[in-house]
Amino acid sequence: MEVQEQNSQNGRPNFSLFFMFIVLFGLAAFVLCLSSEFQKAKGKDLKWDGESCYLPENHAFGLGIAALVCVSVAQIVGNIVLCRGFSKTKKTETTPFCVVLLLFSWVNYAVAVTLISVGASMNREQRYGKGWLNRECYLVKDGVFAASGVLCVTTLAAILGAFASKVKPSLQAANKMCST
Repeated sequence: MEVQEQNSQNGRPNFSLFFMFIVLFGLAAFVLCLSSEFQKAKGKDLKWDGESCYLPENHAFGLGIAALVCVSVAQIVGNIVLCRGFSKTKKTETTPFCVVLLLFSWVNYAVAVTLISVGASMNREQRYGKGWLNRECYLVKDGVFAASGVLCVTTLAAILGAFASKVKPSLQAANKMCST
């Protein structure tokens, strides 16, 4: 997908549509994580036959997978638009703060994806004698999906913060040009 649309005021690409898309997917990931928290398997769902356990598949599995897709799309598209979009316009100086925010977003993203993946996989069907790990049934602890939702939001905030820190110097220059 190529970013060629130009804003007629200053000749810079119009990124508002892309960032509305990123915010939408980031917030969808947050809502899906919270929904997964409320839909996850509970102790009452666990069945025990004396030797092995059984846990039926739960809605949290599908919600977790959807949250993974949403946060991944937001992270990847946000970084592509941020890194690629500005390279096609006037050269702006990349601040250390921008780089730190991008690294912070990737660390948050990695932790969120790990938590969501493990939590979602624990909500798949765990058959008698098979289990999730070592032939034992496991339940997701309270707060795992909620914490991953918070990490999704902080990932989104870091991407948008990096964008704002990258845009700010060019907006200041544009304001100086308009006032003279």
